[in-house]
Amino acid sequence: MPKIAVTSEGPTLQDAVDPRFGRAGGFIVVDTDTMATSYVDNGASQVMAQGAGIQAAENIVNAGAEILLTGFVGPKAFAALQAAGVKVGQNLENLSVGEAIERFKAGSVSFADAPNRESHS
Repeated sequence: MPKIAVTSEGPTLQDAVDPRFGRAGGFIVVDTDTMATSYVDNGASQVMAQGAGIQAAENIVNAGAEILLTGFVGPKAFAALQAAGVKVGQNLENLSVGEAIERFKAGSVSFADAPNRESHS
């Protein structure tokens, strides 16, 4: 099974899914075979005037994730993720990271074919 990145407000599976992709606090990367997790800090993207989504997409790809679970993704970030072959599950805000992963594993996450947030630039 693939590696999943989930936008997160903190470094644990109990933390809330951060609804923002580009300016998320960080990403929990989960190896779905072993359920081993690692945390990728996204602090540098949070302070960028623009381009945060593209930088965050690079972080996801560099972490080896093939799937992103998040709340909202803008058009530039969505295009960058799509170009890298990362599937995007959106509208998962108001869940814990662990709950989002369980929904994915249960097959109840649909993948987006378009961004669900307007551009910020």
